[in-house]
Amino acid sequence: MAPPASPKPLRSDTERTVRAILEAGEQVLSANPAATMEQIAEAAGVARTTVHRRFASREALITALAAWATQRFHEAVEAARPQTAPPAVALYQVTANVLRVKTGWGFAMGALPTDAPEVARVHADVLAQCAQLFVRLRDAGVLPPDTDLDWARRVYYALIHEAASQAPDTDAALDSLATRVVETLLHGIGTSTAN
Repeated sequence: MAPPASPKPLRSDTERTVRAILEAGEQVLSANPAATMEQIAEAAGVARTTVHRRFASREALITALAAWATQRFHEAVEAARPQTAPPAVALYQVTANVLRVKTGWGFAMGALPTDAPEVARVHADVLAQCAQLFVRLRDAGVLPPDTDLDWARRVYYALIHEAASQAPDTDAALDSLATRVVETLLHGIGTSTAN
């Protein structure tokens, strides 16, 4: 799916240019949220007029960036196959995939317009898939049968949010962080006490 809404598909060279601008926008705006369109164009390796031709304003660029990140977030969850993969495998894969998006597209994820219909639709779908995954985890015995699934999901989201703030810079660090999130969710951080 092309990042900006368009009545016709973008040509591949146009799509590459738009993607380069969006990736540069994420990088530049993450480092300096007040960055100019000219700075973004320079980082993308395109002329400022090219950026303005694709995005009428800085706000339009940020909106497109948020839409692009939303789509990546949705794809990250779906790629983990939360409805068909073994539940524990799906939990780990969703965690790793979502952390990758949240750390790679942090500015855009923070710029998401929560009242935009497409963003709301994507988030509702992701939340529904997560709810179904937690039911599968409980049904498979990964979570105890009396688990408060709503609470467990909220704790999981908080763990992902905290892990994303760690900003892992390698795949190994991201995998380690995803493992820590899953282990903390499933086993906590304390030791069991003998009674």
